[in-house]
Amino acid sequence: MENIGESPVPVPKVAVAVFLLKGRSVLLGRRRSAVGNSTFALPGGHLEFGESFEECAAREVKEESGLVIGNAELLTVTNNVMLDEPRKCHYVTIFMRAVMGVDGEEQVPLNLEPHKCDGWEWYEWDHLPHPLFHPLHKMVKAGFDPFPH
Repeated sequence: MENIGESPVPVPKVAVAVFLLKGRSVLLGRRRSAVGNSTFALPGGHLEFGESFEECAAREVKEESGLVIGNAELLTVTNNVMLDEPRKCHYVTIFMRAVMGVDGEEQVPLNLEPHKCDGWEWYEWDHLPHPLFHPLHKMVKAGFDPFPH
């Protein structure tokens, strides 16, 4: 039972982030939020109740960029405790990999949530912008490669 006047105990949240691949490039946007403000991040967001990881990946990419993805697959999971942020948080992040696509049709990412993102761009994996959002930065620094081998 929660005491009146006391803040609730913080709990971890679940996020789904999508490595959307096009050649050797990934889609990144500059965040506009209390957590990771002005850093470059993958499309993604909170997992909703009852939603599969694949459904969340497709929904978030479509909501944020208008892009329709296919073949979302689980890559890895990370545990991210971010205590240096203005709003301390703890996320379990499900990283998915997806390719663009419905019948090879050319799609262009749109910025459908300008209050949350400055816009979407494709970046070559070997030439990523800086600074990267903490969970992504940690993976890149550890040598993670999202591309199929």
